[in-house]
Amino acid sequence: MLVELGSGSSVKTRILIREFIRRQGRLRYVPVDISPTALGNSARQLLEDFPELEITGLAAEYQNGLDHLLKTEDHPRLVLWLGSNIGNFERPAAADFLRGIRTAMADRDQLLVGIDLRKDATILQRAYDDSQGVTARFNLNILAHINRELGGRFELDRFSHRATYDEEAGRIAMFLVSEVEQVVAIDALGMEVQLAAGEAIHTEHAYKYSRQEIADTCAAAALRLERHLVDAAGRFSLNLLGPA
Repeated sequence: MLVELGSGSSVKTRILIREFIRRQGRLRYVPVDISPTALGNSARQLLEDFPELEITGLAAEYQNGLDHLLKTEDHPRLVLWLGSNIGNFERPAAADFLRGIRTAMADRDQLLVGIDLRKDATILQRAYDDSQGVTARFNLNILAHINRELGGRFELDRFSHRATYDEEAGRIAMFLVSEVEQVVAIDALGMEVQLAAGEAIHTEHAYKYSRQEIADTCAAAALRLERHLVDAAGRFSLNLLGPA
């Protein structure tokens, strides 16, 4: 059984699905995502492309999805947590979350986690403040989402994107900076946000890890680092974990 936390479109997962089916003929896939629409769309496409696949989608937050794992039948499970979402947790909280996954794992289950690695500060700065403005648009989309879902009145052109890297902490911090003094209403919450010119809204942390930090985090979560796979440039890792 293949279980994926935050499956989204399941594009990356297709590589694993194809290989599992090639090796064993069939596979049960359990994608967990907060968006029912994303789950439905990806499941329909996967079933068209892989008729040997059985899918049980869970529209849930991570923790609810993990709770469901305890109720599934007794098959070996590979849990996927791809991307590098672990980096959005403070380091102790990352270990706590992994420990929560561990409690839902049987002794023969495994966990495959994508973790972004520490690297040169210049590379990270270019990635999180790119010249094409991709990350800036991603960051500003937070305000666009508040406008759309909560009746916010944010004018996006009144904000600029900023990203900084703390090398000692191994942490990128992203902000949206108010270009002017402004008061912004959020209708659905019945509130107003007052911002001074130059005041920053902290939107995200993204921690980067060394191999030792990965091993230490796994040990704190009662998991054993079985394999550590790194791309040719040494920038990103996949980590296969088993119960300690």
